[in-house]
Amino acid sequence: MSTATARYSGQLRTEATHTASGTCIVTDAPVDNHGRGEAFSPTDLVSAALGSCMMTIMGIVAERSQIDLAGTTFNVTKHMVADPRRIGQIDVHFQLPAALSPKQRTILENAAHTCPVALSLNPEIRQEVQFDYSL
Repeated sequence: MSTATARYSGQLRTEATHTASGTCIVTDAPVDNHGRGEAFSPTDLVSAALGSCMMTIMGIVAERSQIDLAGTTFNVTKHMVADPRRIGQIDVHFQLPAALSPKQRTILENAAHTCPVALSLNPEIRQEVQFDYSL
């Protein structure tokens, strides 16, 4: 069974449907690349996938280790480069609970850096990850 199916809607948009759940994602080309920028671009999704994957793996490790990550947030910033046009860097900034011990922090940070998306991205894409323990 396929992971997703998609169709081109025209005007630089696609609609992808997750096969198992039926959830739909619309993509649009960014304004700086002939699009309207009215939805995630495909490269936005790559960047969001990195942060989401890191958070998911940290969540799995946290549950297994009985670490409370309630309230944890993250944001991602994508940096494009030219020749050829591609993602050059993705910044991921996590805001985590201040009460986490040094050992818990090490466990979570290692989990983030070993998520499947982080390990799957081309090594030329720089991944800058910041962990801010201030919640």
